[in-house]
Amino acid sequence: MRFHSLPGSKRYPETPSEYAIVLDRYNAILDELFAGTDVFVVTADWSITSTGPASYSNLRQTLHPRGIRWWIESDQDDPDPEFHTHTRLYVDRRPWERGCVDELLRAVADDALAEVFVTDTELRRIHHPYDGGADVILATPAERDRVRDQHTDWLSSHPAGL
Repeated sequence: MRFHSLPGSKRYPETPSEYAIVLDRYNAILDELFAGTDVFVVTADWSITSTGPASYSNLRQTLHPRGIRWWIESDQDDPDPEFHTHTRLYVDRRPWERGCVDELLRAVADDALAEVFVTDTELRRIHHPYDGGADVILATPAERDRVRDQHTDWLSSHPAGL
């Protein structure tokens, strides 16, 4: 399901009070999903070579210094090697505490960093923030409905829920 991070589906925060709303909404859902548990915090970067410099590399490293390389996913379907991409995922495990990923969330809200997610250690619940909101994947339809019903004001008014 998709939650918007600002009233009126506004995409980017511009004032300190809007940043506070964005972080509060992200953290409210994260608290509901992960309070009292350990989580994996995952960040990503990518490049056109499997070992070359990556986009977002410096910012990702600065904001997620404990992230260790977990996975490399290569997309080499295009016959032209210049269009091959290599996505690298970095992960760290930590106890969930409200605010422990605020710097990452703020960078995502500003569209300065992409491909961040927080998940339980069994990979059953995933919170994937993006500039403008967050996609949330839950373990059961009942859990999805409970979380959705607690935050109806944060849902899209679009018929498809986007």
